Formats: sequence, structure tokens, C-alpha cells
Amino acid sequence: MIYDTIGVIVLRKFGFTARSAAAFAAACVLAACGGCAAAEQEAPDEALEEGEVLFELEHNASAPEEDTAPQGRENGTFRMSIAGDYIIYDSTYAYANALANGNGYDFKPMVRNLRRFTKDCDLNYYNQETILGGEEVGLSSYPCFCSPQEAGDAMVDLGYNIVSTATNHTYDAGEEGILASCKYWKKQDGVFMTGSFASREERNEVHVLECNGVTYSVLDYTYGLNGFILPEGKDYLVNVWPCNFTSPGEDAEYKAYKKQVKSDIDAVRDKVDFLVVCMHAGVEYSTDETDYQDDMAKYLADCGADLVIGTHPHVIEPAEYIGDTLVYYSLGNLFCAQMQDEYYNKVTSVLATFTVRKTTENGETKIIIEDLSHELMYCYYNQATWADYLIVPFSAPEIKRFLPEYKEVYDHYTDIFRRKDKSLTFAPCAK
Repeated sequence: MIYDTIGVIVLRKFGFTARSAAAFAAACVLAACGGCAAAEQEAPDEALEEGEVLFELEHNASAPEEDTAPQGRENGTFRMSIAGDYIIYDSTYAYANALANGNGYDFKPMVRNLRRFTKDCDLNYYNQETILGGEEVGLSSYPCFCSPQEAGDAMVDLGYNIVSTATNHTYDAGEEGILASCKYWKKQDGVFMTGSFASREERNEVHVLECNGVTYSVLDYTYGLNGFILPEGKDYLVNVWPCNFTSPGEDAEYKAYKKQVKSDIDAVRDKVDFLVVCMHAGVEYSTDETDYQDDMAKYLADCGADLVIGTHPHVIEPAEYIGDTLVYYSLGNLFCAQMQDEYYNKVTSVLATFTVRKTTENGETKIIIEDLSHELMYCYYNQATWADYLIVPFSAPEIKRFLPEYKEVYDHYTDIFRRKDKSLTFAPCAK
């Protein structure tokens, strides 16, 4: 069981700073579209006194983590996990501030159950939806986000070492936010961040990474910036593959940017064994991919991508193979405080794990994705108190405490995800 309780945190007063208290109050009045909804929901175990947070954790948050690094693998193979959107609302960082007793922000207890998956993988990917500009830039929430850098600390601590940052919210805090984010990620040893850059030289640099004898690289693009326009001469700040939402065949800017995407791929394709391309595109809250997503995926597959990771819709969309290219159109929200409506679509996501194996026969190198599996994940939070955030796998017995309708939700999303390819396997939900 992943929730063996060694410690129980009891906080009768949040102890927010003035800034986080104001942010917490603001979260409760956000519109459902893109924000949070304050529907009543009791804590899973018992009714709580007003202002009290009672939550069981895997173990005491201050206790040191055991060494869970993956064992060495044979040359020519690595294990990888990929997860969806990580969105930091003001109610979330207010709760993180409470967990840190008002001194900074502690996100680790909220995401700690992801270690069950990352500990056995060499490479772990997620999408940082909101820019980690940090307190120096000034924290903010919907509609223009700037998130605490401690949110990234929690993911790095779990072993996440590949991060995409090209999203429609990348420019929310302007150039200052991007530069602060780039500076933060450069300090993270062994972590590769892509999608936003501090200079044109950085944007055009060809990255050849290596894991267990397999070379790889990761590229990242977003469809737009919520109406923001990058400063003249600074288009390098974010990779924007523009979409005007007419049709791929009629969108002149979209078609023109394909040359840039192909140039980026051509610059690295013959230098690596395994190429990942992340595409931030689609229609929010739709479980069907758009014509743009279909066109992007086919184009990326034709250009030589081995894996395409789609983000942005904030809900689960189907996955499929296009030739030998594995395509995820949308993994959904890994972590957020969005409205828990019918089927909990904004707080349910897919986490994939697989092995990448390089084989060489008759002088020809081939990449195989094998042992592919998927886990349905639920991001719980108490909507009455805007607290108790916790990511819970559907396979964990504890899911029934946090989501009584978990079997119905599981069936609903596994059907959506496997709509295009019934062979895709899922870990069974708890009995």
C-alpha cells in the first residue's frame, strides 16, 4: 500500500502570509472556465472543524527519503514515464505555504505518490503548464500565472528530469518570468528543460542527451500564448507553432512554421536514437483531438519523431500509433485545482510507463517501445476547504476513499483513451 501512515499532519490554522491569504480567497471566486469551482465536498474520512486540515500522508513530510534510484540497466535500454499538465493555482500554493508552516512552499506531500512510478524509471517527463517565475517575479494565478519555484523542487525530488515549458501560459509573466524560469531550471542538476529559452543561441542549440547507451533529444512547441505577442526580435523566448483555428490546410502561418519544425528535427534526427516531440495544442476540455492535432501528429511522425506527447486540453484524449510513432494527444491534468465536474474530467489523467530498447541488426539501428502500460491518476482536493491536495493512482486501494465513483470513472476514461487503439493496456483499477 502506498499510504502506509507514519505521520499525520494536523494544522488548525493555515498561517498564510498576507499575499497567500489574499490569493486563497481569490481562488474561491474564480469562474469554472479555467479556474476553480467551490462545490461542497467533505473530506474523505470525517467532517472537519472550520480551518482545520487533517490529512494522512505516506510518511512524515520532514523524514528523509530512501534512495529509490533505478537499478542499472543493460546498455541500449532505458525505462521512461510521462505525465500530463502540472498547473499551480493560488489555492494550491496557499496550501503549500500552510504545509511549510508559512515559511516558503512545500508541494512534496501533494505529489509524493508519483514516486511509485518515477523510482523505477531512468527518465521521467511532465509538462510544466504554469511558468516557474517564483516570488521575485511575483506569484499570480488564473488567468495569468506565475508559480512558486518550489513546485518544481517537488517534481525534481521525485526524479522528474525532462520538463516541457512551451504552453499558452509561458508568457503570462512576460520575459521576466521566462528568464527566471530558465535560470531556475539551469540550476537543476541532470534536468533537461525545453520549449522556452533565454537567448536565440539557447533556442537553436542542438541537444544530444544519453541514457544507458541510448541517445535522445526532446523538442517542444505551443499553439499560442493566449493573445500575448512576443517582443520584436525575441521570438526565441517560446517555441510558438501558431494555429488560428480555421483548418490546417488554410492556416498560412501554421503551414509556414512547419519549415521551422522540420529544420529543428533535421538538426538532431540523425544524431540521436530516440526523438520526443511535445505539442501543446487542441481545444480545452474536449476529449476529441482537433484537425490541427491530427495534422501535427502526422507531420511529426513523417519527420521522424518516435514519441509525440500532447498537452493542453486538460482532459484525457485518445492515443494511437502512426506508423511506428507513439502519439498521445492529451494526457490530461496531472495536478490542478480545476472544477471536479461530471466524470472528474479535469482532475483525471494518464501516466504512461514504457521501455525504450535500441537494437542493431545488419548495421541498422532500430528503436522499440515495449512494456508499455498506462495508469489512471486522480488529483484529489477538498473543494470545501481548498486543501488536502493529493495525486492518487486508480490502482491504489485508497482510491475508494477519495473517489467513491472510481470504477465508473475508470471505465469512462479508459474507453476514451483506447478509442483509436484497443490494444493499449491499462493497469487495473482497485477492486
